[in-house]
Amino acid sequence: MNAKICFADGRIMEIRQLVTFVNIIEQQSFSKAAAVLGYTQAAVTIQIQQLEQEFHTKFFSRVGRRIDLTPQGREFEKYAREILRTSDNAYKAISGRVFRSYSLHIGTLNSLLAVRIPQLVRHFYIHSPETHLKITAGLPRELTEMLNHNQLDMIYLLDNPISNPAWVKVLEAPEEIVFVASTHSYLARASSVPLKELTALPLFLTEQHTNYRQMLDQMFIERGLEVRPFFETGNTDVIIRLIQANQGVSFLPRLAVEESVKNGKLAVINVEDISLKMYRQLFYHRNKWVTEEMKEVIRFGRTLTDRPANVK
Repeated sequence: MNAKICFADGRIMEIRQLVTFVNIIEQQSFSKAAAVLGYTQAAVTIQIQQLEQEFHTKFFSRVGRRIDLTPQGREFEKYAREILRTSDNAYKAISGRVFRSYSLHIGTLNSLLAVRIPQLVRHFYIHSPETHLKITAGLPRELTEMLNHNQLDMIYLLDNPISNPAWVKVLEAPEEIVFVASTHSYLARASSVPLKELTALPLFLTEQHTNYRQMLDQMFIERGLEVRPFFETGNTDVIIRLIQANQGVSFLPRLAVEESVKNGKLAVINVEDISLKMYRQLFYHRNKWVTEEMKEVIRFGRTLTDRPANVK
């Protein structure tokens, strides 16, 4: 689509210039935006120059490879996104056509990266192979910061229920957090194990600043016990491989270990008086232009759970 906006004084601004402008912000790069949109980098540069000439200002500040919005650019971003939203609604209402950004950047946790994200990648590979899909794994505080700075389209977290007025929650589903050990461990044959007994065993855990590790630490403190991990890493796949080799005990989301449990390589340990869960949650920023790709993530995510969030 190459629609134009004509101002009263005769000036003209093209919708594609706004699409390019927004993509540069989201990709944090002129060259990456060009690749996503199918333009040359020179064409992207020309479009932005034309836009800046119309408004007699600069929207981007470039120092080395870093690209930042100027104050005028930050102000213009709000209007650009609103114009695109309105144009999108108009096209859908009149002709059934929709805008496609053909790019999607999701932030998530390592524990979700290994299980749920491959399913999403396969879905896009089959149904929307033209989409440039990027997944960034990080800690919750890193991902939320990126979402707030428009460096991610969406974030997919595992945590206690989160409420943030700046975000829209589109999915919330409970997920058990469980103790696991190798099926060769004596723990796999025990009907029940006291929590204190686990403190004498090698603990293979995620790092302290992960949310379910914090849950574990708090649980031990409340019972007057101390967590003394033998091994720590943010990579849940490494932990699972070590535990499968009969290397102690771990505390992980059930979804991260469900395949190993199903294949008979890991066993969920029944720890006395312990039943813990967190919630898988999917968010986007309230000020975000919701693309068709984001809507497809929402639709797909809801097929993986019986409990969509009670928000739009």
